[in-house]
Amino acid sequence: MPVPSSTYRLQIRESFQLDKAAELCGYLRALGAGAVYCSPLLTSATGSDHGYDVVRFDEIDPARGGREQWERLLGAAADHGLGVVVDIVPNHAGVADAAENPAWWDVLKHGQGSRYAAWFDIDWSRGRLLLPVLGDAFDPSELKVDGEELAYYERRFPIAPGTGPQPGESAADVHDRQHYQLVNFRRADTEQNYRRFFAVVTLAGLRVEDEDVFDATHGEIRRWVERDGIDGLRVDHPDGLVDPQGYMTRLRDLLGPERWLVIEKILEPGEVQPPDWPVDGTTGYDAMAEVGGVFVDHSAEEAFTETYRELTGDRADFAAHVERGKRDVATTILRAEINRLALLAPGVDRADEALTELVVAFPVYRSYLPTGGPYLAEAIEQAGRARPDLADAIAAVAARLADPADELCRRFQQVTGAVMAKGVEDTAYYRYTRFVAANEVGGDPGRFGLDVPVFHAAEQSRQQTLPRSMTALSTHDTKRGEDVRARLAVLSELPGEWRALAGQLMAAAPIADRPFAYLLWQTVVGAGLIERQRMHAYAEKAMREANTSTHWVDPVETFEATVHAAIDAVYDDPAVREPLEAFVHRITPYGRTVALGQKLVQLTMPGIPDVYQGTELYEDSLVDPDNRRPVDFALRQRLLEQLDARDEPPPLDDSGLAKLALTSAALRLRRDRPDAFVGYRPLVATGPSAEHALAFDRGQAVTVATRLPISLERRGGWQDTVLDVGGAVTDLLSGRRHVGVVPVADLLADLPVALLVR
Repeated sequence: MPVPSSTYRLQIRESFQLDKAAELCGYLRALGAGAVYCSPLLTSATGSDHGYDVVRFDEIDPARGGREQWERLLGAAADHGLGVVVDIVPNHAGVADAAENPAWWDVLKHGQGSRYAAWFDIDWSRGRLLLPVLGDAFDPSELKVDGEELAYYERRFPIAPGTGPQPGESAADVHDRQHYQLVNFRRADTEQNYRRFFAVVTLAGLRVEDEDVFDATHGEIRRWVERDGIDGLRVDHPDGLVDPQGYMTRLRDLLGPERWLVIEKILEPGEVQPPDWPVDGTTGYDAMAEVGGVFVDHSAEEAFTETYRELTGDRADFAAHVERGKRDVATTILRAEINRLALLAPGVDRADEALTELVVAFPVYRSYLPTGGPYLAEAIEQAGRARPDLADAIAAVAARLADPADELCRRFQQVTGAVMAKGVEDTAYYRYTRFVAANEVGGDPGRFGLDVPVFHAAEQSRQQTLPRSMTALSTHDTKRGEDVRARLAVLSELPGEWRALAGQLMAAAPIADRPFAYLLWQTVVGAGLIERQRMHAYAEKAMREANTSTHWVDPVETFEATVHAAIDAVYDDPAVREPLEAFVHRITPYGRTVALGQKLVQLTMPGIPDVYQGTELYEDSLVDPDNRRPVDFALRQRLLEQLDARDEPPPLDDSGLAKLALTSAALRLRRDRPDAFVGYRPLVATGPSAEHALAFDRGQAVTVATRLPISLERRGGWQDTVLDVGGAVTDLLSGRRHVGVVPVADLLADLPVALLVR
């Protein structure tokens, strides 16, 4: 079974069921996609738009179309020569509404005696299972007995057999006899005794390391493989598992040796995927960082750093923000996880403090001991330097943390990933705002741009080690869509103009939290003047994630009001709107050039490219749920038909036809000519503007993209810069033919990119 030539990600939900995906198969075939790539399909919590809160593992979600529509999708995909890839969620289950999850309901009803007790990662040694659902003003009279259920307003919980009310008893008396204890929601941060997905109490950790639990939760997935013939799986959040390698080995056995298997693994700079895992690669955040970085002007770093410090007053570097963010979450929302670790070292004085320091110092998401041992050694050394007063406690736990057979070691590896994700992605990325185009999942905000030789070296390595890994430019997890980041990349070429505008905006609509204000104005410039309510929703999430001037649990209304007032000023106050609109208008043409360059590079670089739904046209998405908005597929289908009927190159305008043409040309070529993508050789232009050409040869296909377009314009264009394309080639975008040493100005006479085929 061949690996897909590419994938097209669709968000399947109640408003976009599997039948609609089936109806799209003809369009996806015409676009050039190799496989339909579906978001999670197992039954999830009522109303879930994302599907990562699975409540039943034995069926396809009826709200998403159920098995009947699934089979129609399989048939439509087969009819159009498309593969099918599905996202799965092994780490956790949805427990927001206990009644929706039969396994969780049974555990609440029967406790450790439940036949499902082994499914969930619960610390029963600490007594009753804590359910943090009660409000601050809870009164026991708010509990009611309703038949065989205990009710707290709309929430329902089972009553264990034989524990119902006796004459004269209250609902609170019944509650005290249950296997669970309803507690104030704030206690989740410090006392939670079941493993959560990060700090989300409505997602309970699964024990898929248990073979019986694996089999029970993968029965429907096995049917997809053995009966339905799917082409591959994408595994969500493997870092949360006790034994990721063991899980991947078991999953590979289920899939067989040939089906495609990729994992949502975030690699820090310089980190590599564990080489002994039987998977084809990651879901592409690493590739996203490489592609985005090479279109940023590295030489502007000093100017941007100075502007950031001057306008925000923040003089800390990114490393300092990482340390602060991780420490914040380790001592607040993830304190329960640290406490659980400390309970495993009862004879170690100040074990909780030592473990906190080690978690904060850990340089990557997690290790997979024995793989990754040097990361643990680095964390031990750094923690010891930072806290010499904890030397004895650190030494006492260090040996145990290096022993993969030790329960403390296993759980420590799970916790480091959660602290990294929440402390860095969801905290530091919203606090250190020097250049937010780099503040992306898998990115490195401490790095400003990527030089072309470094990019080429990364892609040569990718071709050699991970040729079947997914590449991505946008996902359901990206904090800003690919074209928003493209326009932000242009700012790196205009440090002076950007500095003046940012200062003007921050003065015209002041926000006391200046680093957040700086993030907000970059986002507005990157996205443009999108619908007002979308920007308000983004700002609310972003400022609460930053957790500096307001918070999710206890919002600071006065601060949030100033932020929303600043957003309203974007649309209502000429002193804000007019300079902003003028600047967005100025950078938009260059943003299109970067957007096309990023897209072509991602679609043709080593790996299996994914196209996130709708991104074949220009898009202005922000963080979820904004990036899961409905997509106008009818428009895209109509434009593709118009495009295929054209004889001339597409226009470089707001219609997005140029991006659609590029996407379809690259996807069709990858599907129809896999022999054109078998190697990777950097191509280096020569001449006065050589640094503005990013080019590489994949064997029978050559990619040429324009980088730093404003600087190129200042140089006077390509002038006599040339590129040796080898033998005769045809540009699939313009139809022009070239051979040998060609002026880059001729290669890119119609569009700022070229896809050449021998």
